[in-house]
Amino acid sequence: MSTLQLADLPLGQRGRIIRLQITGPRKRRLMDMGMVVGEVVQMEKIAPLGDPVDVIVKDYHLSLRRSEAEGILVEVVS
Repeated sequence: MSTLQLADLPLGQRGRIIRLQITGPRKRRLMDMGMVVGEVVQMEKIAPLGDPVDVIVKDYHLSLRRSEAEGILVEVVS
């Protein structure tokens, strides 16, 4: 399976979170929103300029800044 940043996940593709490279309060905020290791996320929408990106995690629609999505490593799942 290939590993990439959440921000680079293709539209409609799903990925399993394998690592959060963000630290401090931003990491805690992402974890509170359900972005935890092992959770499957799906790329739902990417803004025309690439920021923000919208993902689905635990049946919730979240909008993340590209800088936050770049700090989340995922492995592509089918």
